[in-house]
Amino acid sequence: MFNKLRTVIYHVNDLQNAKAWYSQLTGIKPYFDEVFYVGFDINGCELGLDPDTTNIQSGNNAVAYWSIDDIHIAIEKAIAIGATVVSPIQNVGGTIEVAIIKDPFGNHIGLITGA
Repeated sequence: MFNKLRTVIYHVNDLQNAKAWYSQLTGIKPYFDEVFYVGFDINGCELGLDPDTTNIQSGNNAVAYWSIDDIHIAIEKAIAIGATVVSPIQNVGGTIEVAIIKDPFGNHIGLITGA
């Protein structure tokens, strides 16, 4: 039985630049910082950066959606620091809006806001 999203790991080919990029995007510094893995605690959910790209293909293999307060501000910030929009903001019912961005390392990141 699934309980909640606990960890999302993005494979990156440049760990130091990815650490800086995600620190800037989230406004959070990593709590775990080693050459083999960098971990951020995002309100109880682990965002991990793994430099091992063995058998990993860049791209949209899966998308985890991160809950955010303001999707418009999040998209603007992400673009300003090098992300590209894969799927623009769209309303999927009521006040719920979703979008997908791509980080500079090829990972697709889902954003979701609303009730």
